[in-house]
Amino acid sequence: MFTGIIEELGHVVELVPGADSARVTVRGPVVTADAVPGASIAVNGVCLTVVDLAGDTFTADVMAQTLALTSLVTAAPGVAVNLERPVLAGGRLGGHIVQGHVDGTGTVVDRVPGDGWELVRVAVPAALSRYIVAQGSITMDGVSLTVAELEDKPEGGSVVTVSLIPETLSRTTLGHRALGEWVNLEVDVLAKYVERLTTNQVAAR
Repeated sequence: MFTGIIEELGHVVELVPGADSARVTVRGPVVTADAVPGASIAVNGVCLTVVDLAGDTFTADVMAQTLALTSLVTAAPGVAVNLERPVLAGGRLGGHIVQGHVDGTGTVVDRVPGDGWELVRVAVPAALSRYIVAQGSITMDGVSLTVAELEDKPEGGSVVTVSLIPETLSRTTLGHRALGEWVNLEVDVLAKYVERLTTNQVAAR
């Protein structure tokens, strides 16, 4: 489990595509300091398993479903990525409960700069927008954020506005996501469980 508090901004070293998967190598001195093969590291919010270590880099396999659902399909050498190790038992839950299971991608549609901070607006598909509420939690590129505004679109889907403080702008990929670029989205897992439970209860009546 993760908390959405990014530990460092790493960089993709290599992406080797396969027939229906890929192998990615990422440089991250902080997250590799105590890593071992089999450990989990979140890369832009995607929980990956370390299969190899070399110095300050780690290598992980990326399956076809992950490539289909996330922005990792566009990863290339030199691309910056947010990195986070799993939270330790008894550690501080600084953000919110993040599984590292990305639900899909959103698209940056607007950026409004302020006095050191910035409002970023992201278009979210209808399949995910029903799990999002104003002032609730959402994960973008692995970053735990609070939904500042939520605008439902008549044609379906929503536009989510988040406020980024200087720390987030300088230390994560969200500081330089351009209009039209994808961000990985993970909605609050509790909302999905509630939907599943209530749907089953209604069906059972």
